[in-house]
Amino acid sequence: MRITLRVRPGSARPGIGGQHDGALVVRVSARAVDGKATEAALAAVAAALGVPRRQVTLIRGAASRTKLIEVTGAEQSALDDLLRA
Repeated sequence: MRITLRVRPGSARPGIGGQHDGALVVRVSARAVDGKATEAALAAVAAALGVPRRQVTLIRGAASRTKLIEVTGAEQSALDDLLRA
C-alpha cells in the first residue's frame, strides 16, 4: 500500500498518529540533516505497522516533509488506527 507521510523532524515527543491534509503524521526526534529524519520516519512507520524496515520504501520526497512511501505486508486496519489516533 502507498502512504503519504507528513514528517515533523526535531520533535521533543516522537510518535505516529493523526493526519495533516490527509497524510499520516510522523514525529521524529532526528533532525532533518543528511536524511536522518527520513530514515527515522521510515523505521518508525515500519515498527508501528509491524513490518520489517526493508518492507518500507521511499517513493518520493527525500528532501521534503511530505513523503510518499510504499509498504508491503501491512494490514490496512493498522494504518486506519494510526490515522485516527
